[in-house]
Amino acid sequence: MDTIKLSTHLAQAWPENCVGGIATTAMLLASGISDKAITSGVKEHLLVRLHRGSYILTPAWLGLKPWEREDAILTGHILASNSQGVYSHSSAARLHGLATWGTGAVVHITHGYAPGSRGHGAGVAVHEQRIDPDQLVMMQRGPVSVPVTSMAQTVLDCARLYDLERSVVIGDHALRTGLPIQVLQKQLALSHVKRGSARARRMLAFIDPSSESAGESRSRVFIAGAKIPMPDLQVEIRTRHGLHRADFAWREYRLILEFDGWAKYFLYRPTAEALTMERQREKDLMELGWRFIRITWRDLNDPVALATRIRSALLAAGAKLPMVRTTVSL
Repeated sequence: MDTIKLSTHLAQAWPENCVGGIATTAMLLASGISDKAITSGVKEHLLVRLHRGSYILTPAWLGLKPWEREDAILTGHILASNSQGVYSHSSAARLHGLATWGTGAVVHITHGYAPGSRGHGAGVAVHEQRIDPDQLVMMQRGPVSVPVTSMAQTVLDCARLYDLERSVVIGDHALRTGLPIQVLQKQLALSHVKRGSARARRMLAFIDPSSESAGESRSRVFIAGAKIPMPDLQVEIRTRHGLHRADFAWREYRLILEFDGWAKYFLYRPTAEALTMERQREKDLMELGWRFIRITWRDLNDPVALATRIRSALLAAGAKLPMVRTTVSL
C-alpha cells in the first residue's frame, strides 16, 4: 500500500471511540487497521507512537500545543500500559487538572516496593514510595479507571521532586481549586517520607491562591529570587470608570507589574473589544499616576534583563533598593 492510500485508510478507519484522537492497538485492529498498517504508518510518519500500544494520527498530533502533547502522552500510557502502579507527581497533577509548567512529558508511576524499570518503557519514571490508602483516588481517562495520588499527596510529591518554580505553579493552582494549605501542612508533618522535606516546606511557605495563572506564579518566584521587594497581588484600584485589578502592584510607588499571558484578555471577549477595554483600563490608571511594567513568558526566560528592568522602574519611582549581584537565584 503506497503512502497516500495508507494515509487515507488510516484516516477513514480510525476508531470513533478513541480518547482525544488516541487509539490503542486493540482499537485499531478492531477497526480494520492491521498490524502491518500500524507499523507502516509509524515508519511513514503518518502515525505518532505515544507509548507501546497507543497511537495518534500525525495531523492530529501536529495540531496540539506543547502542553496538550504532554497530556496526550499520559493518556496513551493510561490506555495501553495496564500499569500496576499509581500515577503520581506531574502525571497525577495533570489528572487532577493542575497546571504543570516545565515538568515535561515523562509519565510518573509510584510503587510501594522497588519495581525496577523493566517493562515500563521509555519516557516513564518509576518511584518507590509507600502511599497511604487515604491518599489514593481513582480517576477516569476515557474508559480506563486508574489509581492516582490524592491532590495533597501530589502537590507534596511534586515539591519534593521539582525546583521551587515548577512546584509553586502546581501548589498555587491546587490552592485555587480549594485545597486548604492546612491539609498540606498537616500531611507533610505526618509524612514518613523525609527526602525532599526541606523543598516541600519551602514550597508551602511560598504558595498563594491569589496567583491566578502559571505565569503569575513564575513571576512571584522570579521576584523573590531577584531579591526585589514582593508586591501585593491582585490589587484593586478604583478609577473614574470603575474598579480595576492589577496582577501585582507596589502601592507606595504606584507601580504595576502585569503578566501578559493574553488569554486573560481574549478568552471571554472578541479580540478588538478586549484590546479596547485594556487600553481604557491602562489610561484610567495612568491618570491616577500609576506606571506599568508588562512582562511575558519570554521575559521570564531572561531573568537578569528582567530584574534590571524592574529594579530600574522601582528606583525611578523612589524605592531604596539594596545593591545586588547581577545573577538571579531561584
